[in-house]
Amino acid sequence: MRISCNFDSGNIQVVEANSPDNIRLRIRKDNQSDFYQWFHFRLDSQSMQNHRLVIEDLAKSAYPDGWQGYQAVASYDRQEWFRVDCEFDGNSLIIDHTPEYATTYFAYFAPYSYERHLDLLAWAQTSFDCELSHLGETLDGRDMSLLTIGQAEQGRKKIWIVARQHPGETMAEWLVEGLLERLLDEDDGLARSLLEQAVFYVVPNMNPDGAVRGHLRTNAKGINLNREWAHPSLENSPEVFHVRNKMQQTGVDMFLDVHGDEALPYNFVAGGEGIPNYSDKIAHLESTFKQALLIATPEFQDTYGYPKDKPGEANLTVGSNAVGNDFQCLAYTLEMPFKDNAELPDAAYGWSPERSKKLGQDVLVAIRAVLSQL
Repeated sequence: MRISCNFDSGNIQVVEANSPDNIRLRIRKDNQSDFYQWFHFRLDSQSMQNHRLVIEDLAKSAYPDGWQGYQAVASYDRQEWFRVDCEFDGNSLIIDHTPEYATTYFAYFAPYSYERHLDLLAWAQTSFDCELSHLGETLDGRDMSLLTIGQAEQGRKKIWIVARQHPGETMAEWLVEGLLERLLDEDDGLARSLLEQAVFYVVPNMNPDGAVRGHLRTNAKGINLNREWAHPSLENSPEVFHVRNKMQQTGVDMFLDVHGDEALPYNFVAGGEGIPNYSDKIAHLESTFKQALLIATPEFQDTYGYPKDKPGEANLTVGSNAVGNDFQCLAYTLEMPFKDNAELPDAAYGWSPERSKKLGQDVLVAIRAVLSQL
């Protein structure tokens, strides 16, 4: 029996593994940080025999409440990721699984590999309407890449969409993949209509270093990028620094920052109620966007979410707050679950890459609803 994580986004530490019914594991912290929650590892063992894998020391993890009601994902082919039976006792996640094959991969959510990220960029640039450009480098020397979709002509709205500031929230890049597939479909009437009125600036992965390193929340230096938007620096957060610089050049009429939430089993948005420049116009745009997305898909809801900030009390180091305030525009954080959508549960797959992609396609419907009012 062997357990390994020496691959893209791998993360686990073996405490003990002397038999299938006694496998004890721990999650490695993000580099120079105390955050830990993301895991991704490979089990090589005997098939058709039950295995009991215990991931310990989770009471001190980044989001202990996220383990209640959570089911890990597993895969034999690294393409289809299904949910496996789990139990949380307050400090340990116990995975009971009988592998059908000799090798099984386990993860916190379906991984979105760096190779797939590069494939997505390469595929997108072949579209007539899309240009791939280089914004700068990360601390580990990886590319910060931008997809510009549509023509930046006078009068066209500037829509910015970023994903994976927190690298373990892989559902965010799955959503962007689905959004791009529809937006770049020349036979899709919605896409054609949007590109007649707007240009889209899309950063599919804001944190490629953290993604490859198997981090939950931070970049190579242990910095939480979604607390860097007030004063990003090349020393600590070049990822945000380069994106902010480009925003200053293009302008922003709408900003969507895509994330995943460990605890809440719902899809929801968080707005800018607490920013100093919040206005009746932004409030109306927020409402219009939400109502359109509610109509577009039952996967979205507006009952459960984060508490709204009081006027003037928003944290302006957070991406959507900073951009919404600086550009006085509609700016949302979109959250998806690591667990399942409690309103449309799927026992076999939970919230999944496929559902994330479809939500990304539906998001374009909501963008169209507000576009003429931006």
